[in-house]
Amino acid sequence: MARALTPSTAKHEGLSRSALYRATQQGRYQRIARGIYLSTDADATDWDWVEATTRRADATICLTSALAHHDLIDTIPAALDIAIPRGSRTPACGPSIAWHQFDRATFEIGRDEIAIPGTDLAIGIYSQARSIVDAYRLRGEIGYELPRDALKEWLRRGGKPPELIGIASRLPRAQGPIQQALDALG
Repeated sequence: MARALTPSTAKHEGLSRSALYRATQQGRYQRIARGIYLSTDADATDWDWVEATTRRADATICLTSALAHHDLIDTIPAALDIAIPRGSRTPACGPSIAWHQFDRATFEIGRDEIAIPGTDLAIGIYSQARSIVDAYRLRGEIGYELPRDALKEWLRRGGKPPELIGIASRLPRAQGPIQQALDALG
């Protein structure tokens, strides 16, 4: 399993900062993002996931990216949508990651962790139901068709409306739009 290294964590692998840079120049490590390195013999993996979880241990895949991961929509996100608790420092990184700040009080609702293939890392991801509720809550930001399409697919697969309503009742500005959507599709 590959481990993502940063100059400050390289010492755990027995490398000083300068040794990490030399190893990168020699082709033993590759720079996948500013200050993040992976072994060149590491299995193929999603570098954006590695970067997000390396920069923030509480990084959680959300919104369009979570809906796409759960196969609820056909849209391919332009950037990886990552949620972090509101008030946290947003890490500096390239345009491939879109950081979103979610309320600390509700951040853990529907949050799971999945292993990042080819590494020893894990990243948070919101459940299907939480992702649909968030899509309705933030439909002004991500569009109006996406939540509807995801909800239809989720219901077609046997999703239970009470689960959706239960999550929506715990999140701000969610219960009304979810109830209206369920009534319209019902």
